[in-house]
Amino acid sequence: MGESRRLTSPPQHDDDHANHFRGNQFRGSRVLTQTSDRPARKAAAKPSIHGTTRLDREYGFTYRIILVARRYRALLDEQLRPLGYGTARMEALSTISRSTEPSAQIAIAKRIGIEGPTLTRMLDALEADGLVIRRADPNDRRTKLIELTPAGEQALEEISAVMHAFRAKVLQSLSDQELDQVNEVTDKLMRLLMDGV
Repeated sequence: MGESRRLTSPPQHDDDHANHFRGNQFRGSRVLTQTSDRPARKAAAKPSIHGTTRLDREYGFTYRIILVARRYRALLDEQLRPLGYGTARMEALSTISRSTEPSAQIAIAKRIGIEGPTLTRMLDALEADGLVIRRADPNDRRTKLIELTPAGEQALEEISAVMHAFRAKVLQSLSDQELDQVNEVTDKLMRLLMDGV
């Protein structure tokens, strides 16, 4: 009789297992339902520089213009290296030279498009080489006005000679009409960027 009670009374752990299984079934069906209700994601279209869609054309234009600028700058750096200069120095000296009067450091940084601390380090090096001089602004002693020294003007002439020769070599195969078209497009793009799009 004791054995029949043991046989007819299911062990407690079997009930626990059944409840656990039913719970898993419920949770599993709920997860499956939630998953099946989600809309399938479409793979994002990958633009191509040789494609014909608007996205392809926009991507191709920005890809090419950035790549051309980087490559042009890298090659020009190679041309200037024998003189002991680079495009960063060229930009700083050229920007200072184009000013009709000594300019404040912050104004030069904005025209070049670099951060103030970056220009400060550049000017420190140029001043140490005797290429620029900093003068106190008579109207604001906290502001330093930057101008080229005679040595800086001579250095810019040497840089410009190399730069003009390199530019002429790179662009010699482009017609005047092609250059006008490129200039028109890039001028328009520059205005948009300067206006904040």
